[in-house]
Amino acid sequence: MAQAQGVDALLSEAYRELSSLKLVEAQVRLEEALALDFEDEELLYAMKCARWWADSTERIETCKDHLEAGDMTISRWKAFQDFLKRIAGSGERPALAFKHYAFGLALSRYEKMTQPGETSDPELALRMGRAYKGLGDYDAAIDQLEAAAKFRREDATALAELADVYALVDETRASKALFREAFFINPQKIDLDTIESDAMARLVVKAAESSPSQHEIVEWIPVYGELLGVFSVKRELKPIEVGKLKQSIYEMETELAAEGSRRSVLLPRLINRYFWLADHYLNRKEDKGRIDEILLKIKLLDPNVYKLYIA
Repeated sequence: MAQAQGVDALLSEAYRELSSLKLVEAQVRLEEALALDFEDEELLYAMKCARWWADSTERIETCKDHLEAGDMTISRWKAFQDFLKRIAGSGERPALAFKHYAFGLALSRYEKMTQPGETSDPELALRMGRAYKGLGDYDAAIDQLEAAAKFRREDATALAELADVYALVDETRASKALFREAFFINPQKIDLDTIESDAMARLVVKAAESSPSQHEIVEWIPVYGELLGVFSVKRELKPIEVGKLKQSIYEMETELAAEGSRRSVLLPRLINRYFWLADHYLNRKEDKGRIDEILLKIKLLDPNVYKLYIA
């Protein structure tokens, strides 16, 4: 029992060192724990993670450009997710500790680009907000991401990240509204690897049923977001937005009719635009014939989506 308590205490110390970005010190604590028990599953898991990050950190530290180094750290975090899927063991605590290490390391480089009293530019605010979110500091994440979204209202990346952190703090209506906007603007700009909310995770699983390709999955998410009631918070469109929506629908219909190479991406994107136009007609109490026309178009594109939509 004393031995187990000793290992657990050393693991906790190692995780605290990681939260302070002290990887070398954390590895020392892990080695001390190994001397007590070389079969502890969590310890062995943590040591594999530490070795992985030791190599990655060495590469990151060679980068003198702070923005590039921060971005490299986030990129390595994504690669680390694949690494975790390949190793066995008890990993919830160490995985969280190394997540905090990764996003803390990225944030430390981004912060070196800020000046006291100055507002961060939107691109940097987006990166810092994402890092704070990864650290679990949601208030700071919201501050940064709201600043980024304020200046980048048509940026799907910024809106999706803000929607995600709203979901994590149970601001459900705001989250649903912003996710809907983001996936309408450009699904391809949304990095699913950095989205953490449970609702989005469920949509990713559902969208994967329509396509195994990550490139196409992201296009089906707003379709299932509508069908499953996740994207249920909507707004009225401005007249100029209605005009742009109709124009984009016409352009996509034309490209689809020509059997273009982008069909697998355009089909779900066009269906989502039909959803938006149908919502507009319903809100404006337009003639039923207009809505029926949209429903017929959806049915011709995808009968299964049509059945779910009218159910």
